[in-house]
Amino acid sequence: MGKRAALATYDKEFSFVSPVVKYLLFLFNLIFWMISLVLMSIGIYARMMKHAEAAMACLAVDPAILLLIVGVLMFFITFCGCVGSLRENICLLQTFCIFLTIIFLLQLAAGVLGFIFSDKFSCCGGVTYTDWSQNMYFNCTTDNRSQERCSVPFSCCLLSKDEAVINTMCGRGMQELPFLQAGAFIHTNGCIDKLVNWIHSNLFMLGGIALGLAIPQLVGILLSQILINQIKDQIELQNYNLQHRTDPWQ
Repeated sequence: MGKRAALATYDKEFSFVSPVVKYLLFLFNLIFWMISLVLMSIGIYARMMKHAEAAMACLAVDPAILLLIVGVLMFFITFCGCVGSLRENICLLQTFCIFLTIIFLLQLAAGVLGFIFSDKFSCCGGVTYTDWSQNMYFNCTTDNRSQERCSVPFSCCLLSKDEAVINTMCGRGMQELPFLQAGAFIHTNGCIDKLVNWIHSNLFMLGGIALGLAIPQLVGILLSQILINQIKDQIELQNYNLQHRTDPWQ
């Protein structure tokens, strides 16, 4: 308490809370709060422009719904940051910081998973197409009574644009075929090798995207933590001043 006692003695109006940090965090959240409103507006407009039946049919994968979800989440998180920074509210600032950290981690995981499960990934299994035999529905054991026995998923199939009707059963029995024969019908290379090769050939692009997304989030987390610590110090200083103002023996 030596530092706080000295400060209280020389300047009763001293505050640990830096106006620069406080309003920088507010401005940071205000910008992303406005972006969230734009995203929600675009999402609502896109949904209204769709026909009712088409909208309900693809509800789960509709980009408009994704925009709405992202916009609502951003609105809630940045609202906590805006109000928390202006009101110097530790609870709201901690909520903002926690959610921003979670989103940062989920964003990294979603980027990897989104690439792995992309339609253009052109791979099958981990190392090779026979890895699907480890799946309870696709394994080749004699006691497997599944109709998918010794098959691979439809996502492994080689599709031709010239086909008028898509054969959804093209993966049937593919694990029983040799590598070269199976290669005429399905992707035989594993997804792990594909992923490693793609990353090696796109390191600069991935690095730029990662930095572009990570820097604003890390700045927000850093500013919120700095402000939280400053507010805690200010509360301790106020408690110290209050105690010595009311204690007749000091």
